[in-house]
This record gives sequence, structure tokens and C-alpha cells, in this order.
Amino acid sequence: MNRLKDKIIVITGASSGIGEKLAIKVAEKGAHPILLARSEVKLKTISEKIKKETSVQPYYFKLDVSDRDAVERVFVEIIKDIGNIDVLINNAGFGVFDAFHEANLDDLEKMFHVNVIGLMNCTKQVIPSMIERNMGHIVNIASQAGKLATPKTSGYAATKHAVLGFTNSLRLELRKTNIHVSAVNPGPIETNFFESADQSGTYVKNVKKYMLQADTVAEKIVYLMERPKRELNIPYWMNIGSNLYNMFPRLADKLAGPFLNKK
Repeated sequence: MNRLKDKIIVITGASSGIGEKLAIKVAEKGAHPILLARSEVKLKTISEKIKKETSVQPYYFKLDVSDRDAVERVFVEIIKDIGNIDVLINNAGFGVFDAFHEANLDDLEKMFHVNVIGLMNCTKQVIPSMIERNMGHIVNIASQAGKLATPKTSGYAATKHAVLGFTNSLRLELRKTNIHVSAVNPGPIETNFFESADQSGTYVKNVKKYMLQADTVAEKIVYLMERPKRELNIPYWMNIGSNLYNMFPRLADKLAGPFLNKK
């Protein structure tokens, strides 16, 4: 049974990486992807590609999720002109890796505006109609960094900790409804994310063999949409490490500290 057919699925950060891959894969399932990102040129190109490959015509809107008024305006337009949103995938986000004493506070502020406040604002726009219909699915792309912080990710890890905290709380608030709330916690993914996050290239070089492919992550997220659960951790072994770290933090600091310092 195709559980995504005819569903309206909004994807933020859809101009590249797993957002782009997700848009293609849900269209292949017969869903109606709505692409949101800052680059209208990229959105148009991806939209044309999806139309050519799947015969599904996606909608797209230029949007910076850190712009509160723009988020509200775009979501009102989507719901009014296209229809109620069945699935929201909060994928937009970026990171900058720096030791905290060297970090630029503007970068830290921007990360929180995009990764946290933007995600929360997008979520706030869809919840009323989901509650009214008693159905829907909110998928927040967090990170293993939200479970296990490492050196030089203090700002980025803080935003992903916030995303996980928000996601878990929201799930409890909606537990008596048929609205699903899921967190996706991937390890490093081979995308253009690291063009800004890791400008020196050190981290990518050190973890290259562990990096996930965007296509693989997107496939697992599609499966999550078809069979909702509270959390998706990719790869599974990295999540085991995160859980062990939280259970034995002092021992892990001593034994795993050098391994975690890859930046």
C-alpha cells in the first residue's frame, strides 16, 4: 500500500542535499512535494527535474525560514491555495564549526534563528490544521550532534539539542492526537553542508569513511513517513555510542575524547 500517494508534503531546505533527494523520492511515491528554500533558481531547476522524471509537478516557494513574517505568509498561501499540509519536514539548517572562544556570535545567532526558531515557526504554522483534522506528521531533522556534542561544535550542537528537546516535548503535547512527531538524528552526511561548516576540510577528511550518502538517508526518512515512529537514528551504531556516552559520560570523556576530536 502506497501511504504517501496524494499527500501534501512540505520540505524546507529543499534546494540541495537530503531535502532535494526527499522531494524526488516522495514525488516518485505519488505525493505532492512543496519545496521551500532560499534559492529560487535551484528550486526551479529541481522542480523541473522532478516533473521530468516523475510527471509530478511540485510547487516551490522562495523562503528563508529565519524570516518570521515570510514563513507565516508562505504557509498561509500554501494552505489556502494548495491544501492542508499532511507532512512537514523541517530540514533547513546549517552549521559553523569553531572553538567557542573563536566563534563569531553572529554565526551562533544565525544558527539558532534557522535551526531552531525557523523550525519552530514552520511547525507552528501547520499544527492548527493538523489538530483540526486530527492527523499529520512533523519530521524534524536533528543530528547525532544533538545527543553527543564534540569539540568545535558548541553552537551547532546546542541548536540540535534544542531541536531534540522541542521535538520530544511537542510529541508529548500531541500524544492524545493522531499527529506523529519524529526526530531524525543522522551522523555526518556527504552534502554541501560542510562547505560552510568545515571550511578547512579537516573534519570531512577525518570522517570521510563514516559519511552517509544523502540518497540513503532520504530513503530511510521516506520509510519513516510511511511507518511513523518517534526517532530515526542513522547509522544505528553511532546512536549506540551516543547512548553509552550519556550513560557513562566521565569514562567516555577519558576513553573516547581523542576519537571525538576530529575537527
